Amino acid sequence: MVRTGHGRTGHAAASASAAIPELPYAPPPGVAAAGLEVLTLSALRARAARGGQRLADPQRPDFHQLFAVESGTLRQSVDFTEHATGPGGWLWVRPGQVQQYTDPHGAEGALVLFRPAFPDPATAAAVGLDEASDAVVRQPRDENARALRFALDHLRFEFAAEWHPPARGTHEDVLRHLLAVLLRRLVSTPGAPGTEAAAPPDAFRRFRAAVEADFARTRRVADYAGALGYSPRTLSRASRAAVGLGAKEFVDRRVVLEAKRLLAHTDRSAARIGTALGFADATNFAKFFHQRTGSTPGAFRASVRS
Repeated sequence: MVRTGHGRTGHAAASASAAIPELPYAPPPGVAAAGLEVLTLSALRARAARGGQRLADPQRPDFHQLFAVESGTLRQSVDFTEHATGPGGWLWVRPGQVQQYTDPHGAEGALVLFRPAFPDPATAAAVGLDEASDAVVRQPRDENARALRFALDHLRFEFAAEWHPPARGTHEDVLRHLLAVLLRRLVSTPGAPGTEAAAPPDAFRRFRAAVEADFARTRRVADYAGALGYSPRTLSRASRAAVGLGAKEFVDRRVVLEAKRLLAHTDRSAARIGTALGFADATNFAKFFHQRTGSTPGAFRASVRS
């Protein structure tokens, strides 16, 4: 956590995050694994229909979603960026991201749902499971496509396999290992054109983690620099090298993203959202939001929900 002269900054961020009503993972009856499920997109639509859920509404799940499209085009927005995933494409949506299905009926394929704690620690570290990140997009070709398909088919087969109760723990271990193969294969597969990037420097990785923990408490780069042992200039250089943004812009964009998420998927007033994000009053929050998005909080909420 970032420390300043005013004490720990993580407390406010944690409090704001804890109040977010995210969509929890609730496996249906009969699902063997405690933290993983494999289903088809048709089954997802049928489940939503039975539960009276509109897939076009903004959702903020607290679990990972890995889509593998087999036919048609899956059109959905992830953190307000549109994605069109065609046959053979993969899209990995992470917990906390807001998603909306633009056309939930336009594609068929598989969906792997898993809780953040389900993968083993080594796999979590190798694939950057806990790092704040955009959605992972892949369009594999040739051998990469076949390898991913084999990994998915094996995971799907073992998920549906019947294991006797004494072997329930073994079943989960098998699924955990197979998920590790799938995730490691996916992140090592070349991404969509124009998305390749070198691994970020350590300074930026530490800065990103600190921002993720404390953006609701401070937007001052000097606070992060002092806590991490870098100069503000060093953080800005590292941020520009990694994502093309200065450190201050990186922090502000994270705050704007959280504001958008809360406006989209909760009914909190703009004033309450501003308070949760560390603004002194609603006017300051509205001004900050408008300067960086060109929209008022109310107009943004209306546009997303329309």
